[in-house]
Amino acid sequence: MKCDQNTNETGPELRKDGKIQAGTVNGDCGSALPTRLYRRRWVIVLLFSTYSLSNAYQWIQYGIISNIIMRFYDVDGFAVDWLSMIYMLAYIPFIFPVTWLLEKRGLRFTALVANALNCAGTWIKVASARPDLFWVTMLGQSACALAQVFILGIPSNLASVWFGSDEVSTACSIGVFGNQLGIAIGFLVPPILVPNVSDVDELAHHIRFMFYISAGVATFIFVLVVIVFQERPEIPPTQSQAQARISRSSDYSYMSSIWRLLRNKAFMLLVITYGLNVGCFYAISTLLNRTIIKHYPGEEVNAGRIGLTIVIAGMAGSLICGLWLDKTKTYKQTTLVVYILSLVGMLVYTFTLNLGRLWAVFVTAGSLGFFMTGYLPLGFEFAVELTFPESEGTSSGLLNCSAQIFGIIFTIGQGKLIDKWGTLAGNVFLCVFLLIGTIMTGFIKSDLQRQKANQQAEVQPVSKMAADLQEDILKERKL
Repeated sequence: MKCDQNTNETGPELRKDGKIQAGTVNGDCGSALPTRLYRRRWVIVLLFSTYSLSNAYQWIQYGIISNIIMRFYDVDGFAVDWLSMIYMLAYIPFIFPVTWLLEKRGLRFTALVANALNCAGTWIKVASARPDLFWVTMLGQSACALAQVFILGIPSNLASVWFGSDEVSTACSIGVFGNQLGIAIGFLVPPILVPNVSDVDELAHHIRFMFYISAGVATFIFVLVVIVFQERPEIPPTQSQAQARISRSSDYSYMSSIWRLLRNKAFMLLVITYGLNVGCFYAISTLLNRTIIKHYPGEEVNAGRIGLTIVIAGMAGSLICGLWLDKTKTYKQTTLVVYILSLVGMLVYTFTLNLGRLWAVFVTAGSLGFFMTGYLPLGFEFAVELTFPESEGTSSGLLNCSAQIFGIIFTIGQGKLIDKWGTLAGNVFLCVFLLIGTIMTGFIKSDLQRQKANQQAEVQPVSKMAADLQEDILKERKL
């Protein structure tokens, strides 16, 4: 039996640029929709990772040298903490309109807006390298924080729009990878570029130089996005994505989608547990300089290196978890195991921090980062599975909104505990909430809707072929 592809391209041309996963459309050959993988999908996800990197770097560049920033601008530690927490605060009110824009205008529009805001913020900060211009640096950081709202929930959406079902978790991990790498560079570079010198004019020179580098990189990336970034492939990559295009274009209501997500009990449990885990990571990252300096005075550079270790280990964890999910599809089990190991890593980090051995802090922080940061793409992909065919951007937005709320609460709470009772109390505070999150994760019902959609679409053409074959046999017997 033979059937033609319902596309405008021939077989050999398709093989040069990608591969066809299915080639029929509601016709004589079954009900499968045409799907195709394009090689340019890797360029798109890497470009997204690059501009996510630039924005994530801005988030932590003040916090990791907080003692120097406090002295330069003559502000207290809480004010410097807000340079990090503004990222979390900006996300909460703006995520819903931004998600609506993503649905209405698409990936390219959100990418352009994100890079325009990020680029503007970096240049505003260039003008703020004076001790009396803390408000200007806060303004620039606010622009970068607003840009983050257009970035943070994109990985799962971009992965679903561009990648095949057997690589979507890996692609999501690569998208998250860029954000993590930006945080890693934010931990490493500022302590090197801005040494703790006593002369204010020299310090202003170092800070301005750091801002110029950020602005130059952000501008270059903005130009690349304008030239290269594409909305979506002409032909969808999977059956589930093909079906989603039809269902969303025919009768899609953003508010109805939000309401359905809020009534999805398994997803709402995941929203809370994701927020608890990632909120703890935000608090640890924001207060890392203060935590390390309390036990190891004068070790600003090593505080940055410890932060780098956390994130680099987390990047490895993210990629390994993404590959594992693509291979096994064990979303609930993997998420629960990683959550438990995040709690164990946090406990070990908490009770070894004050031993006076900096190498031990590197080891324990690395193990904590491997699991805690490695959890990020797991949450995104598990959410998409639980909520299909709802928009990936909407489900990711709700996850990140929860993370920002808990991030603000945990950063303020842990900061106050550290100031009053020390780092042990602050870290135990986070351990308690990780334990709560672990228990709640165990109650999430694993109902993988996206996997079901892909499996049903694959079975339908085979069933149709079997029926046709049986019909042909019956006809031959009659003859």
